[in-house]
Amino acid sequence: MRSVSLPDGTELPNLGLGTWYIGDSRNRRDEEIRALRTGVDFGMNLIDTAEMYGDGASEQLVGEAIDGLRDEVFLVSKVYPHNATIEGVADACEASLKRLGTDRLDLYLLHWRGGVPLAETVEGFERLIAQGKILRWGVSNFDPGDMDELSDVPGGGAVATNQVLYNLSTRGIEWDLLPEARANGLPIMAYSPVDQARLLQDGDLIELAGDLGVSAAQLALAWAIDGGGVIAIPKAGWAEHVEENAEAAELILSDEIRAELDALFPPPNGREPLAIL
Repeated sequence: MRSVSLPDGTELPNLGLGTWYIGDSRNRRDEEIRALRTGVDFGMNLIDTAEMYGDGASEQLVGEAIDGLRDEVFLVSKVYPHNATIEGVADACEASLKRLGTDRLDLYLLHWRGGVPLAETVEGFERLIAQGKILRWGVSNFDPGDMDELSDVPGGGAVATNQVLYNLSTRGIEWDLLPEARANGLPIMAYSPVDQARLLQDGDLIELAGDLGVSAAQLALAWAIDGGGVIAIPKAGWAEHVEENAEAAELILSDEIRAELDALFPPPNGREPLAIL
């Protein structure tokens, strides 16, 4: 598993585990826990969740999955914008920690921009760091303007990542956000890297992947992390899918394959609004 460095030098795998829509079904609980544990076994030890996912159900399932494995896992969760005041972020973090069965988060993200001033949210995050409740903080769904605004906030330079929608079908960040992040040594965390499974139904992608002897999911994931500075966090609720995803980290794309993918899924030719799911 190749790695990506956070600004503080922490090395993370370039493929992690997303949990959006995981934990919603009691009938799937055991299999979803097995899937997360399989991911950790294969080196995909970054697990991303949020208080929003299943109204806390995802965090509870993740807590069960990492029981006995906490020190092997880089744990990420996210706070609602309306909870991002100094007091609100403290209460939300405490609730997430309780659901997750842990005493700290490795990374805590503001899920998207809301009405709370960024300066207040950053101060709340920094207080949580001082208390040992979180080790670092970041943001999600921030466009270039948001990132510029954050950089002007006291303490804003401590941001560890920006988690955004990025996949073959949604490449707008390549025009500005992604190159700026790479230039600043700030990794991008790509959610929905197979476009919520829609890419898996694309006939052209399936054909190209078949020619390479891989699945459409593996090719899409390999592309997402190919340029460096990106951590993809696909959701997979089955252990077999997690194992398949892990193998994508070993794929090295040739210039020819990149060109074919560009022809099928053209890069942006100008600035685009940040896509959000």
